[in-house]
Amino acid sequence: MASATGSLRSDIRFLLGDEERSLRDVDPQMTVLEYLRLSERKVGTKEGCAEGDCGACTVVLGEPDGDGGMAYRTVNACIQFVPTLDGKQLLTVEHLKSEDGTLHPVQQAMVDTHGSQCGFCTPGFVMSLYQLWLDGGEDDRGAINDALAGNLCRCTGYGPIIEAARKAGSVAANDSAEQKRRADIAARLTAMVADEGMLALEHPAGRYFAPRTSDALAELLVAHPDATVLAGGTDVGLWVTKMLKRLDPIIYIGDVADIQSVYETEDALIIGAGVTYSRAHDALGRVASDVGELVRRIGSRQIRNAGTVGGNIANGSPIGDTPPALIALGAKIVLRMGDVRREVPLEEFFITYGKQDRHPGEFVESVIVPKPKSGLVFKAYKISKRFDQDITAVLAAFAIKVDDAGKVVEFRAAFGGMAGTPMRAKKCEAALIGKDWDEASLNAAQMALASEFEPMSDMRASKEYRMLVAQNLLTKLFIETSAPEVATRLVGKEAAHV
Repeated sequence: MASATGSLRSDIRFLLGDEERSLRDVDPQMTVLEYLRLSERKVGTKEGCAEGDCGACTVVLGEPDGDGGMAYRTVNACIQFVPTLDGKQLLTVEHLKSEDGTLHPVQQAMVDTHGSQCGFCTPGFVMSLYQLWLDGGEDDRGAINDALAGNLCRCTGYGPIIEAARKAGSVAANDSAEQKRRADIAARLTAMVADEGMLALEHPAGRYFAPRTSDALAELLVAHPDATVLAGGTDVGLWVTKMLKRLDPIIYIGDVADIQSVYETEDALIIGAGVTYSRAHDALGRVASDVGELVRRIGSRQIRNAGTVGGNIANGSPIGDTPPALIALGAKIVLRMGDVRREVPLEEFFITYGKQDRHPGEFVESVIVPKPKSGLVFKAYKISKRFDQDITAVLAAFAIKVDDAGKVVEFRAAFGGMAGTPMRAKKCEAALIGKDWDEASLNAAQMALASEFEPMSDMRASKEYRMLVAQNLLTKLFIETSAPEVATRLVGKEAAHV
């Protein structure tokens, strides 16, 4: 193995609750849900959809936060692969039980508010509430809705569950004993994988590598150019659970430390390819508030805690939510193969459906998002059948600057769901730049839009609907920029339940 990868380790080390586990001979594609139910017989974690949608499989993962404590997040066990547990703590509903049988405050709150009906979804809800409890509790209705948006109750019992969240939040753990417990867990996890080599699994079902540096990642991809790159698994997991694919080898980037950062320069935001939506959310919201709101509506809390901005770009989906917004902002990506890097405008990365400007062995290393210059207004609109946790039918993103004379001096428009790739609307842009920002120019831009897109019909929307919506979103942009006092949409956490 090339020098950047160092020594190798063949056992998966993690904590299941407070108990250490060291697993060998594990199929790299075994999901955490399968492992819990079949190997550990912890059957409180349920399978509902097997695609990260219903939340019945919700578990909590803990990792050292770098400051001597622990950071906890909810994830979907049904699409998380077992090797990704390496160096982490896995908590299930069974771990909330105390030795004397006393219910955990979250469980007691669910009992007190009658938050469980048929009970199938209850363990998943409990774990989402438990993560809120670990973070200090929450009383804000919108924040609670955000935390629970990835947990579906077919008995429509959300009201009592929300009350349970508030009740449990009033007794959330934040004392010194809890902080000491977390410090002890962090120290144990760090010691379990300290000074050890890269996790490398050889199994009859396939191989799995978890490099720790981007140099090692680059070397592995040169050696295995056809490998499946795994980040959060929010898409790749479905290849296994729904398409029954066999992936060999898998190269996991979640342990690559130097692509996990978000930092700002004077002119841009730099997002490492391994940064999750949750970690990128606030920084993207500072660049443009509509990008922050857009990210908040990607999947659920569980999905945002695992999925990455880099992965959303690299998989090339025509309905990925972040690419249109980033294209409208003029974003670039850094591609790397071995020691060679190149910058590509994001709009040029997508060639046609299923094909990107990425060579075998090359990977997305980072995303460069320019900060809007003075006077540039950015708007993004996601259209889907549900407000939360739904696949986009049409996504529109616009960056526009109108001078004091009312003329459009800058305009970039990008759409998702309207073509085989996320795509700029260059004819639409040309119809507006240099023109007065009025209804006549708006109509011309809408006509231009109709001439450059031929959307498809599918289960989410017909082609006619998509075109009409795209044109109407231009109208929405016009209203919001010319008559900002007119209310046109729901924005912010409270929008999830208004």
